[in-house]
Amino acid sequence: MKNKFRSGCPIASTLDIVGDKWSLLIIRDMLIKHKKTFKEISDSDEKIAPSILSARLKLLESYKLIFKTKVPDNKKENIYLLTEKGIRLTPIIIEFSLWGDSNMREFNEIDIIDGLKADKSMIIGTVQNNYNSMLLQFA
Repeated sequence: MKNKFRSGCPIASTLDIVGDKWSLLIIRDMLIKHKKTFKEISDSDEKIAPSILSARLKLLESYKLIFKTKVPDNKKENIYLLTEKGIRLTPIIIEFSLWGDSNMREFNEIDIIDGLKADKSMIIGTVQNNYNSMLLQFA
């Protein structure tokens, strides 16, 4: 997969990778809900089509935000895990959640992450630590 960017602007480059309708939702599910398999990720509330999910996983893998490996006790099943680069998107996921809770509630019934109203830096650290702890079982 050829990595192409619209420009050298860091915002545009980031949006070229995670600015589509699905990528941040996939990362959210992996990071917060600890979804790892294709089936788990495809079973999200947003109902991503398998072909789109496959394409997004390949895109995220090509930019080293995730990596694919095998389940330790089932060498036939692939799992997807976030890299450190992917985990560093936590503040963006938290900020999007807070913004959506504050600004979209009048238009939609928003499901906010429990405890998100606490200190942002504590929440970000907790989410990252929880994910890194889960990753240890695959090391």
